[in-house]
Amino acid sequence: MKFKDKTVIVTGAASGIGRATALRFAREGARLILGDVNGDALADVGREAGGATVMTFDVSDPDACAALVDKAVGETGRLDVLCNIAGVLRMAPLAEVTREDWSRIISINLSGVFYLSQAAMPHLLKTRGSIVNLASAAGLIGVPFNAAYTASKHGVVGLTKSMAIEVAKAGVRINAVCPTGVKTPMVAGPPPEGVDWELVMRAAPFLNGGEMCDPEDIADAVAFLASDEAKRVTGVAFPVDGGQTAM
Repeated sequence: MKFKDKTVIVTGAASGIGRATALRFAREGARLILGDVNGDALADVGREAGGATVMTFDVSDPDACAALVDKAVGETGRLDVLCNIAGVLRMAPLAEVTREDWSRIISINLSGVFYLSQAAMPHLLKTRGSIVNLASAAGLIGVPFNAAYTASKHGVVGLTKSMAIEVAKAGVRINAVCPTGVKTPMVAGPPPEGVDWELVMRAAPFLNGGEMCDPEDIADAVAFLASDEAKRVTGVAFPVDGGQTAM
């Protein structure tokens, strides 16, 4: 019960890593506020997580991000942990990435992290809380046919480090988890037409023959970085990648 009596926000909680993270914090006793754009699936996860508070919201909307934080603090009187998990991916050749693709990926994967972190910070300063951002191995190295996604995740890593330094003296910790491929709906199905899969796989994990992670593997890392077990850890981009970024 590492998070008993602590209020935790998890975004992207309707599926994949967000869902696994929400369920992990629920098992650890957290008071959960879960956010996602998919309201029906989010409601199911809220019930799985023991009746967690849920809110349908758009992470790319700064007002919606502020409202999610307000809901958490309004219901529980505090905020201890913010987990920025929401994200999107579109794998495509560079020439096929539209302006709409670029704007959507950057606004959800990067701008949303900024909006939520900015809204949450006054409350986290009061509790000496923490933020855990979901970056990616693609935030540490280049991954072909993922130009917008890779740019967004490099941005998350840089934002994490900048914010962590700024608030370190106040006792707030900010870290990022950088997974390799994870078995989630976002990466299900065959590669899109025009994508050189052999080239993509040159940036694959080495551990266990390139096996992808389970969502629970990433949730474990998020929970560790948010916990007091990592009380001396801030500003890190923590790879969970089977050696993908070791070379």
